[in-house]
Amino acid sequence: MHVSQILKTKSDDGVVTVTPGTSVAEVAHVLSMRRIGAVIVSPDGKRVVGIVSERDIVRELGRRGPTCLGDAVDTLMTAKIVSCARDDTTNTVLQKMTDGRFRHMPVMEDEEMVGLISIGDVVKARLTELAAEKDALEGMIKGF
Repeated sequence: MHVSQILKTKSDDGVVTVTPGTSVAEVAHVLSMRRIGAVIVSPDGKRVVGIVSERDIVRELGRRGPTCLGDAVDTLMTAKIVSCARDDTTNTVLQKMTDGRFRHMPVMEDEEMVGLISIGDVVKARLTELAAEKDALEGMIKGF
């Protein structure tokens, strides 16, 4: 399965973004209210300058305490983004996520973000693929 097919199954709410300079406290609030694990840092909703996850915030809280909540998100976001394209496969994306030890990945077309997928999205798609393969193999064995 390709990333484009995963994007079609997701709600059309768009990608949640915050602008550079947003406070870490505000990002934590957005993550909590939206019940999501990461937000993209973008000046315009299309160009990605960073990503920040709940894990990033918790790690900084553990290191520095609540004083980090007043900092700009720019100070703890991941600026070196690993992304994928619509035509990447689930296996390719899973490998990138596993190797990089992260759970969210922007989907890029040229220099613009067209979506965001999570490890949950990719695992769900992969399980669907495996179920279809199983059914096809059973059908071949049984002669259907």
